[in-house]
Amino acid sequence: MHENLALFQEQKIRRHRDEKQEKRYFSVIDIVGVLVGHTDYQKAKSYWTTLKNRLKAEGSEVVTNCDQLKMLAQDGKMRLTDLADVETILRLVQYIKKI
Repeated sequence: MHENLALFQEQKIRRHRDEKQEKRYFSVIDIVGVLVGHTDYQKAKSYWTTLKNRLKAEGSEVVTNCDQLKMLAQDGKMRLTDLADVETILRLVQYIKKI
């Protein structure tokens, strides 16, 4: 298990590498924040919560394909964070572009 940060458009994206599955997972809230232009964590979290509920109501697999893992939050505490692999993130990007 390996956790680190990536930078995208000068914003930090938390990520995790699962060595057994040989997959990399990214914080959905961090990705959503970049995509919709919210640099404030709470606004990005609120946007993701609303979007997640909408996706659940539509029966989208994007939400069911997300996992949760404790990651270091902005307040310095380990908190459960929604994570998604690259394929799921790309589906999420397509969905956000539609709305």
